[in-house]
Amino acid sequence: MKISRLIAAAAALLTASCTQTGLPEPASVSAPEAAVTQQVEPFVIAANPLAAKAGQDVLKRGGSAIDAAIAVQAMLSLVEPQSSGVGGGAFLTYYDGASGKLTVYDGRETAPAQASPTMFLKPDGTPLGYRQAVTSGRATGVPGAVAMLALVHKEHGALDWNSLFGAAERAAEEGFVITPRLGRFLGLGFPQLETPDASAYFSGADGKRLTTGDRLKNPEYAAFLKRLAADGTDALYTGSTAAKIVAKTRSAPLEGRMTLADLAGYQPVKREALCNPYRAYRVCVPPPPSSGVGLLQLLAMLEKTDIASRGPADPQAWFLFAEASRLMYADRDQYVGDPAFASVPVQGLLEPAYVASRAALIGKTASAPPTAGTPRGAVQAAADHTMEPAGTSHFIVRDAQGNVVSITTTVESIFGTGRMVDGFFLNNQLTDFSFSPTDAKGNPAANAVAPGKRPRSSMTPTILLDSDGKFAGAIGSAGGNSILAYVAKSLVGAIDWGLSMQQALALPNLVARGAAIGGEVDEFAPGVVAGLAARGIDLKPGQGEDSGVHAVMIRDGKVDGGFDPRREGVVLVGTGE
Repeated sequence: MKISRLIAAAAALLTASCTQTGLPEPASVSAPEAAVTQQVEPFVIAANPLAAKAGQDVLKRGGSAIDAAIAVQAMLSLVEPQSSGVGGGAFLTYYDGASGKLTVYDGRETAPAQASPTMFLKPDGTPLGYRQAVTSGRATGVPGAVAMLALVHKEHGALDWNSLFGAAERAAEEGFVITPRLGRFLGLGFPQLETPDASAYFSGADGKRLTTGDRLKNPEYAAFLKRLAADGTDALYTGSTAAKIVAKTRSAPLEGRMTLADLAGYQPVKREALCNPYRAYRVCVPPPPSSGVGLLQLLAMLEKTDIASRGPADPQAWFLFAEASRLMYADRDQYVGDPAFASVPVQGLLEPAYVASRAALIGKTASAPPTAGTPRGAVQAAADHTMEPAGTSHFIVRDAQGNVVSITTTVESIFGTGRMVDGFFLNNQLTDFSFSPTDAKGNPAANAVAPGKRPRSSMTPTILLDSDGKFAGAIGSAGGNSILAYVAKSLVGAIDWGLSMQQALALPNLVARGAAIGGEVDEFAPGVVAGLAARGIDLKPGQGEDSGVHAVMIRDGKVDGGFDPRREGVVLVGTGE
């Protein structure tokens, strides 16, 4: 789907806006740009058709949203290994259809008990290079996705755990066809692909690198899934697989510090959702160590501007978005970390007076890179030096009972560390910590490494509620620290500019963080890039081509679902019967 076609359709809808009394009307456009508009019923939105179909088949058997989500994740680990998997972590926001209650399940990886603040420093005290760190044994955190999914299944599952892995197991045994996106990544120079594990896995019988259209089998992963189905989480956190993970992470170069006790002791965390109003909705996100508070702050600042009366063809709208983004990132980078280890001024960042003071810094032309403000409850912290590369996958499931799962899941950067165990990649999530633990004055970074600590995450699986507290939508994205910008842009398009969800996701991406302001330069409406330049923003290419936003809104009782056209996603409505 050509993005510019959707932008042209979007520009025709500049006068649409959100009313005070209800939801914005879905845009009226012709196929293929038209939104999915069917009666509210179960749906699955995911980044790969095989994964979405696996989830839909579970719903067809009477499965719940979490049952389907487990099937989706098991398949994604096979067919989209560059993004997520059972060797990684996830955040999940759950909406209970009967009670309307929201619960956040934190399956973020943790640092081993033997981790230290200096583990990503060279002997001379300077930070390791990212390419050196990313494939190292010490980059892997204790994986949390499987334990978290098991906890949600225990509380909200309808089908037996052992019945949820069949589709992924068969696909691993029989093989699947490498998609263009995976094939493209296999042709790029990622250091992970040079590891012995990844090199062997992605090589054909002739020794050449596999590519788009080739069939890839993974019998080791099929065997692991069979044990995971039969033994539950013990298949990963104890026994032979756990021993292999420890051995793999403790092998050179840069041996890690994980132990069997770290794996056996991992615990997911249930947290209360963090909610804040935006227009006619309540936007609900995971609290720290997720950066959901940053998304809420960005939306709150934008609500102080006139962005809603503008549209995607107006350079002033994108200028406001860029400047508000830079202010948000300055605060997020400075203050957000694991709340068990750092004092995060969540309420202070969202207080109306503080938000207004930050929004007031948006001038007529671009400012110098903004510094963090001082919200109520802020503690002096070192400047952040977290790199947080792009990766990750987001998917959404709603079942027949109205329960909804919004989940963002990752192995961190592309193919994690490139090290594999039992057919799946190990995460490199610990590189989401700040490599420099303190500043020159000794102030600790909020996101410094510590034993048992969860690294800060930009993953923000979001659920929207209407004024009656009913489910109104869900959204999330891949993309490292750009996730917050991708999600905010999509919400502005869908809510403020009245676009269909598919059109909103196809809007060009713009990511403004510090001195770096980049985007899909060739995809903006005519005059936008020049208008930004006149306002002091020299938009550079190279941000946004691999966003992975998936989203849905309920408009007039109908499903308006969208998948990011930059990926290979699909919206499946109904159970396929």
